[in-house]
Amino acid sequence: MPVPILLVTGFLGAGKTTVVNHLLAHAAGRRIAAVVNDFGAINIDAELIAGASDGVVSLSNGCICCSLEGDLLRTLAILLRRDPRPDFIVIETSGVADPSDIVRNLMDPVIWRDAPLETVLCVVDATTSPETLNDALLRSQLRTADVVALSKVDLVDAVGRAQLLDAVRTLRPAAVIVDALHGEVPAALLFPADVQRVPAPREPGPRRPASDRFETLSWTSERPVSLPRLQQAIGRLAPKLARAKGLFETVQQPGRLMVFQFAGGRATLAAGGEPAAGVPRARIVFVAEIGVLSIAEIDRIMEECIEAG
Repeated sequence: MPVPILLVTGFLGAGKTTVVNHLLAHAAGRRIAAVVNDFGAINIDAELIAGASDGVVSLSNGCICCSLEGDLLRTLAILLRRDPRPDFIVIETSGVADPSDIVRNLMDPVIWRDAPLETVLCVVDATTSPETLNDALLRSQLRTADVVALSKVDLVDAVGRAQLLDAVRTLRPAAVIVDALHGEVPAALLFPADVQRVPAPREPGPRRPASDRFETLSWTSERPVSLPRLQQAIGRLAPKLARAKGLFETVQQPGRLMVFQFAGGRATLAAGGEPAAGVPRARIVFVAEIGVLSIAEIDRIMEECIEAG
C-alpha cells in the first residue's frame, strides 16, 4: 500500500518543528516517519524515546525520526523498506528551501507510486506583517500549500491577524487556513481517512475529528461510477470542501481502481490497483467545515454519478 507524504514548509522560525513535534507526540496510533533537518529540535517527551541507531530515532509509539541529509529520494527508499512500513511520512523542509523544488522531486513516477505527496502544509508566523509576504521565498512556500497553519496566534491582535489572513488568501485563495496554537493542526486536514480502510456499508453519520471546526463524511457505492459525472459532482461540491480522497472503479474502466485526491482547490486522478473483494466499488471521504455539508447533500449529488441500468 502506498505511504502518503505530508510536506511541511515555512520560513525560518515559523514553527514547523513545533507542528512536527505535536504530530509525533499525538500520533493516535499512526506510524509516522518524520524526516527532519535537526534532531536536536525534536523535543519529544523522554518517555516516548525507545532508542536511536543508524541515524534514526525510534519512539515507543511506533513513530520514527531520521535526519534530512543527502539525497531525499534515497532517504525515502530507506523508510519504505522498513518493517513495519510507516503509515505516513512527514518531511520538514529547511526554512530557506523553496518547496517547489522538493515537490518536483516527489513527482518522480517511481516515488509517486510508493509514496505519493498527499498534502503540503505551510506554517506561517501570525506576527508576520503582510508586507513581508512580498518576499519571493515566502510567496513560493505559500503558493505550494494545500493547508496554511498560522502559528503564534496568541501573540497577535485581531486586527493584525485579519490583515495577514487577507494577504495569505490573496496569494493562495484555495488553501484551507487554520490557527495552529502550540503546533496543533486538525488531523483530518493532514491525514484524511484512509479509504482503503473505510468499512462497508456507509457510515451512519459524520465522524468528527478532535478539532471542532472540521468533520469527515464518507460516501460509498456498490456500483462503479461514471467518470464524467463524478467530475461534475466534485465540481459542485468543491466550493464547500477542505479535502477529499477516494478510491473508485469507473464504468469506463471496469476492474481497475482510480485514486482521487482533492486539496488546495486541485483535483487529481491516478491509477490504483485492482478492486478488493467484499468492499464497495467506490469509497470517497470528504472533509469540510462543520455544517457546510451534510450526508444528505453528498448522497444526492454523488448518486448522480451512478449510471442507471
